[in-house]
Amino acid sequence: MSDETAETGDDRPNLFGLGDLREILRLIGQSDITEILIKQGDQKLHVKRGTVITAAQPIAMAPLMQPQMNPMALPTTQIQSSFPVASPSAEGIPSTTPTGHTITAPMVGTFYSSPSPKDPPFVQEGDEIRAGDSIGIIEAMKMMNEIESDISGRVVRMMVKNGQPVEYGQALVVIEPL
Repeated sequence: MSDETAETGDDRPNLFGLGDLREILRLIGQSDITEILIKQGDQKLHVKRGTVITAAQPIAMAPLMQPQMNPMALPTTQIQSSFPVASPSAEGIPSTTPTGHTITAPMVGTFYSSPSPKDPPFVQEGDEIRAGDSIGIIEAMKMMNEIESDISGRVVRMMVKNGQPVEYGQALVVIEPL
């Protein structure tokens, strides 16, 4: 520390001069130290870094689409027939959707059909699977979440492609129960 001799109210030399204090604060600011106590004789310097609380700024966000299902319910549907059924789409044009047990996305993220780009997919159309078998992975917030089948059966259709973003409740795989 420097040899500054600013006097305190009781005529003792101040061992912690302004230059020293600035240097200590600079060093603390460059490290992850949150508190420091320095004693020299009967003088003490106690520096404690706190968190700065700022007022929240309003953020304009686009409205999100709300899923039209009970969030506490298991997001799956079961249909008896194993033949495609025509169902009207949003535009009024009929589309064919395979019937069976649908496994849906339990979260928002990116769907991956294999554990790595070099590995084969967990399941493909026509594969027989058992309850508990992995059907894919959803990456959400840098966390990889394995998605498992809740029934045994044959994979009728993969509804999403590798690397495709998925929404909560979106159909991933349709399985024909055996």
